Amino acid sequence: MMVKAEVIVIGSGIAALKTAMEASEHKHVILITKSTLRHSNSYLAQGGIAAALSNQDGVSLHKKDTLAAGQRYNKVKAVEKLVCEAPAAIAELLRSGMQFDRNHDGTLMLGMEGAHSERRILHSHGDGTGKYIMEHLIGCLRRSLITVIENEAAVELIIGKDGSCIGVKTINKSGKMAVYHAERTVLATGGCGSLYRLTSNSQTVSGDGIAMAFKAGAKVRDMEFIQFHPTLLFMNNKTGGLVSEAVRGDGAILVTEKGRPIMEGVHDLKDLAPRHIVAQTIFSYVQRGEKVFLDISMIKDFKKRFPTVSSLCETSGVNLQAGRIPVAPGNHFLMGGIEVDEWGQTSVPSLYAVGEVACTGVHGANRLASNSLLEGLVFGKALGDLLAHLPAREIPEEKQQSKSFCHIATLPELPELQEKLMNEAGIVRTEAGLMSLKNYLEAFHIESLLDMDVTGQSITEITKANAIIVAWLIAESALTRTESRGGHFRSDYPSEDDSLWLGNSVILASTDVKNRLKGRRLYEYIEA
Repeated sequence: MMVKAEVIVIGSGIAALKTAMEASEHKHVILITKSTLRHSNSYLAQGGIAAALSNQDGVSLHKKDTLAAGQRYNKVKAVEKLVCEAPAAIAELLRSGMQFDRNHDGTLMLGMEGAHSERRILHSHGDGTGKYIMEHLIGCLRRSLITVIENEAAVELIIGKDGSCIGVKTINKSGKMAVYHAERTVLATGGCGSLYRLTSNSQTVSGDGIAMAFKAGAKVRDMEFIQFHPTLLFMNNKTGGLVSEAVRGDGAILVTEKGRPIMEGVHDLKDLAPRHIVAQTIFSYVQRGEKVFLDISMIKDFKKRFPTVSSLCETSGVNLQAGRIPVAPGNHFLMGGIEVDEWGQTSVPSLYAVGEVACTGVHGANRLASNSLLEGLVFGKALGDLLAHLPAREIPEEKQQSKSFCHIATLPELPELQEKLMNEAGIVRTEAGLMSLKNYLEAFHIESLLDMDVTGQSITEITKANAIIVAWLIAESALTRTESRGGHFRSDYPSEDDSLWLGNSVILASTDVKNRLKGRRLYEYIEA
């Protein structure tokens, strides 16, 4: 089956929906998701959405906090776009009927989160912000101009004779392949959280979009920068969901089993320090075999304030009356991804990326809390508006490429890979560990996986191949950056190295793979 469209959007989170909605003003849009519209990281988001709205706040302060959290590695223009357009993005949501939590006097309730200098976090139904924004956007979708296709996984981007992207191949749950041609294609597939054993992410978020783009020739940047959320519910040596940063924003503190506060003397902001510092501190205790808890005893009406967290804890058997929640850090957000310009254009013509799958440089080396839902709204609106007004283009014929059939049975099962990534490319990294991981991954023939013929392969097999590719991108990038900055911590290079790395980015392209497999280290200078 082959279908033609003006714009294809792949994904189901806030960036995907906002892009599709804006583009549909003048284009027919097909939105494709491998799960459902209500199955995404955006839907799971608890913390809230940031915007400088109070008299005590301002976009300059929001910008300052974002740059500080990003360890001065952010693209300043992207940050300015994010914070300056944030108030208008919230106002647009309110005009369309979105309900945020309010104070008794009717004013918007603004919360505090880690690394923010002012109260600027909006919530909906306490800790259900992502869910309720997504429900609102789903309700606003204009089905007459947006065709929604659920439970169909994108498996390969199609490249035309002129080198541009002309669509995508998909496989549904029955194993049937479909081909979609489009004038423009957008990846909004999220990050790669579920490739790690400990994660807050939806299990469908496995880096497929990054792997597809990389195989199609798009440049990928900053894959070493992964944010590990400090507080995931931790029971029986497994994570069971996110415990929102807003809990610490309301006064909760991290303590040992004996009640000793662990952030005392670590950072001036203590429990509201930047996420990578809190995550590394908790991890150091966990490594020593000590349990860490979030002391919530000082928060009044906790169940009313945090209904999602409370439900999660009670379902997992945590007694909230005891006033403690067992926590551990896990993969939460990817700051890197497919390199794009300020409009979402990748290095492949007519291929765009938006949201967590894209690397605009807005988050730098570490995302500021509650900037991710905002990113989806602001950059999704900009990209959608651009696509809506681009002139029609004639779709060229498909470029014929030689593909190889790989024996996927030799690839590891995902739990094995998840454990390897968590141990060797997780919160604390070393050259020895990263080299061990890289050698392990390269034994599965990265070059062959890049040329793999998806025809006849199952979604499970393709997911395995993509997982190996994305894991290799992370390992190669983390090995190349010989410093610690933001979400990338090397215990063998524990300090920032501004002289070498402040303006340098690890940028990978499939054309570089042969050189990198031979041990060459490449990086490019990028103006912040």
